Amino acid sequence: MPTDTAQSVQAAPAQVPAEPRPATALPPVAQPGAGNEIVVSGELKAPPGDPLARANAISYEVLQNVDDKFVAPVAGAYEKNVPRPARMALRNFVRNVREPVGALAFLLQFKPGKAVETMARFGINTTVGLAGTIDVARSKPFKLPYRQNGLANVLGYYGVGPGPYLFLPIVGPTTVRDLFGLVADRLVVPLAVGSPFNQPYYAIPVNTLDALDYRNTADEDFKRLRNADDPYSSYRRVYLQSRIDQIEALHGRGPLVKGQVGYGPFARPVGAAPDALPAAEQQLLNAGSKPVPAPMVETPPPAPAVPPPVFISEPVVQPIP
Repeated sequence: MPTDTAQSVQAAPAQVPAEPRPATALPPVAQPGAGNEIVVSGELKAPPGDPLARANAISYEVLQNVDDKFVAPVAGAYEKNVPRPARMALRNFVRNVREPVGALAFLLQFKPGKAVETMARFGINTTVGLAGTIDVARSKPFKLPYRQNGLANVLGYYGVGPGPYLFLPIVGPTTVRDLFGLVADRLVVPLAVGSPFNQPYYAIPVNTLDALDYRNTADEDFKRLRNADDPYSSYRRVYLQSRIDQIEALHGRGPLVKGQVGYGPFARPVGAAPDALPAAEQQLLNAGSKPVPAPMVETPPPAPAVPPPVFISEPVVQPIP
């Protein structure tokens, strides 16, 4: 009666069909690359909220290299060679130019009190503050703090979601909603006022110096994120959480309700330790940045010790022939 060895071997699924062989032959030893391996393959999906994660990560790495080799040294030279009063004057001037946009955003959010305060800041700093180069309005007797606002915040305030996360050249971290709001904010003053705000000789140097100033201000946060285990995911997490906090503050909730401590992606400082982000950032939004728990591997119990063999000598009695 023939054995079932050949049939069982042929019935087993394999990537390469086995050649017929005699039933009595032993199964061959699996050779690497011969189609005998079990290959597990799968497609890594992009995290929710970041469908372009692969392209964004590449853009992030490219921009970090540019930052290391060019932007950071230039920003450092700007900070070292330009006196602090001049740098503060430029920062105040840029903020003052953007105050009308912030006031308009407060009006659209039905916050007339903050809109009036913002326009009062603009008027005081434009006149008494020498075209906004000195922030007189924040000091006594006015005590009017600077509040960052814009069309993206208006959309978020009324429940418009952020849309896909993007990491773009020049712009950096953003979302579809925030990118649309940023472009609209930057067009208001040039279109409403005209020259010199719509001229390259004004826009290019002012925005460049403002970007260098911001790069120096956020230098410590950049370093902490670069030292994280996953810098790209950490950057995304911090940015998205900061935007949530900014919009929550407009509703009178969250950690920024008493005012921001920073601007841009870092509305508040990143955690002091490289990977020790604040608890609110750890609970992050549906951005797909939750760490995947490592699979639990059970350690097999140690094999019981085998006692050494005991030899017992017994007399052997042979029968007499």
